[in-house]
Amino acid sequence: MFSTLASGVHSLVDCNPTSDSFRADVQEGLNREDKHIPSKYLYDERGSALFDKICELDAYYPTRTEKQIMRTYESEIATAVGAHAAILEYGSGSSEKTHLLLQALESPAAYVPIDISKEHLMAAAERIADSFPNLPVMPVCADYTARVPMPVQKEAYRRALAYYPGSTIGNFLPERAVSFLAQMRAQVGEGGGILIGVDLKKDPDRLRHAYNDPKGVTAAFNKNLLRRINKELGADFNLDAFKHEARWVSEEGRIEMHLVSTRAQAVRIVDETISFEEGESICTEYSHKYTIEGFTALARQAGLGINATWTDADSLFSIHYATPTNGVVSDS
Repeated sequence: MFSTLASGVHSLVDCNPTSDSFRADVQEGLNREDKHIPSKYLYDERGSALFDKICELDAYYPTRTEKQIMRTYESEIATAVGAHAAILEYGSGSSEKTHLLLQALESPAAYVPIDISKEHLMAAAERIADSFPNLPVMPVCADYTARVPMPVQKEAYRRALAYYPGSTIGNFLPERAVSFLAQMRAQVGEGGGILIGVDLKKDPDRLRHAYNDPKGVTAAFNKNLLRRINKELGADFNLDAFKHEARWVSEEGRIEMHLVSTRAQAVRIVDETISFEEGESICTEYSHKYTIEGFTALARQAGLGINATWTDADSLFSIHYATPTNGVVSDS
């Protein structure tokens, strides 16, 4: 017997991701020999909205392919997850794939969207609540790369499901991906599961095209990071003096997004000056691509076994359902 939760959007659990960590990570990253800023900072309110536009582009195959997989195998996915699950989504996004999942599941107990952008998070929570009026929606504003609180009482659900759609697991270096998978494993517990999207290795030209779209939306998304640094940290980046570039690094099996300085310049940020040579870049995102076997091995290192895998006909993308390897998953 499960306790009853009120439907609709519940009070926000605000973990107050602060600008202090943003400032520290930006300054540390720009002082490295190979300049790098963590990709999570691409997703302020404007960045999140731009990424939603990227997902609609013809050049960007992952989103439509993942949605196609979910529609094709929705009954199998629902059976794997089981009834009365509490869904924790890491990065709430535009909610389209979430809508497909919740529509397929049997009597989901609660939906917990987790996002670092409060405005984007609350908009996503409202959209889901409007579409599923009987579903408790419990938003959490947090940096989900750290352990986040579980706002749903254990008595209200049968199992916790961590939902991580898209190809975002590819943003982590492999060793960090293992740590994050282990963190999700701990979050859902021994009886829980993880439903995760993973982009697959393919023709590098197709990858380059997907991350260098001809409409320039990805470039705007990438350069918005500089706009955010200017706004929140008082920097003086000239956005016109940087260009977007996506590179395929074959030895690492990943796309890298860079902001490349078009000339020698100096940028003032907080209390220091950062110098750039012409052609020097800031790496803003990794996007690792995997084989099915490679991701299965990665998950195993995190104490997870892959129970089921679904792909499209062209093997562009994959969705995996994983559970802890040393626990028994039961619907009883």
